[in-house]
Amino acid sequence: MTDFLADLTTPQPMPSWWIVLLSAGVALVVVWQSTAWQMSRGLITIAHEGGHALAALLTRRKLEGIRLHSDTSGVTLTRGRPSGPGMIFTALAGYIAPSLLGLAGAGLVSAGYVTILIWSMLLLLACMLLMIRNLFGVAILVAVGGGLLVLSIYAPPEIQAVTAHASVWFLLLGGIRPILELRRKRRRQRTPDSDADQLARLTLLPAGFYIAYFLLVAGASLLFGAYLMVPLDLSDLLG
Repeated sequence: MTDFLADLTTPQPMPSWWIVLLSAGVALVVVWQSTAWQMSRGLITIAHEGGHALAALLTRRKLEGIRLHSDTSGVTLTRGRPSGPGMIFTALAGYIAPSLLGLAGAGLVSAGYVTILIWSMLLLLACMLLMIRNLFGVAILVAVGGGLLVLSIYAPPEIQAVTAHASVWFLLLGGIRPILELRRKRRRQRTPDSDADQLARLTLLPAGFYIAYFLLVAGASLLFGAYLMVPLDLSDLLG
């Protein structure tokens, strides 16, 4: 246990600046290439629904369960007042959760705490697994968690660091695309069940305001996360 705690809290060296930028490029391709996005979008859904669930617990709403579907959609079921601050906070949390999780991850990897990031994600997945209410949701959480566990036990520190950076970039970049998709979808058709439309019914503000808010948080998280992870020492870049 002592050795595990020592490994957990010992900072790891940062990868070379070009590896950090390369991992960002790979994440960008995955997010914006349609086929790759459809295969990986479920990971963003996990963070989205986890954000709803955490917000519900923090506002003392009763969390009934979470469902993750094979079409990369998901739903978080809560019980409580149908309006009020708790419901508003819960609805607000979904679209910004992947970006905020990515920002927190950027803070950890920039300080070298890759192991803490991996085990924190494992803990979050384990907590979420307790609330999953469908078989596909269980399967995808076990698959993702199993992959992280194998990474943490068998992969050398260098591979862990590169994977952690790519994962953080994916959360920061992948947090933006669903918001843009929601904006395009609302322009083409009614979306009464979207988080933004639910928030519009709960408050006096239009759905477009909340989409802009989601984009602002996601964009700021990406910029600040990039600032934390990308080296700014020009002597390193040129040398």
